[in-house]
Amino acid sequence: MSRNRRERGEGQFGCLVGLVLLVVAGLIAYRLIPVKVRAAELRDTVVDECKSAGQHNDKQIKDSILWKAKQLELPVNDQDVIVKRSQSYIKVSVKYTVPVQFPGYTYNWNFEHSYENPVF
Repeated sequence: MSRNRRERGEGQFGCLVGLVLLVVAGLIAYRLIPVKVRAAELRDTVVDECKSAGQHNDKQIKDSILWKAKQLELPVNDQDVIVKRSQSYIKVSVKYTVPVQFPGYTYNWNFEHSYENPVF
């Protein structure tokens, strides 16, 4: 006894749904991964500047972070970078939002990089 495809439950619809989901996941990854990589580079700069706080003043630290953000094309402005220094510690915080465009939707991705380090 042989059955035709419909009786066995096979069809092209499942394949089509899987393909659409794969394309959507690819689009999301294509848009989000570069932003995440650039944000990680800025976070590394914040950490590096915080570690070299004994050699740089607050303005130099802030300017270096702003320059790196501009180089990475991240929307960071002067008010987004906060440098607080005490006698023995420095804390650097950077908060910003990156709008990520999708067809018909804009996702506002919020980032906050904060690092605290002793000053030597």
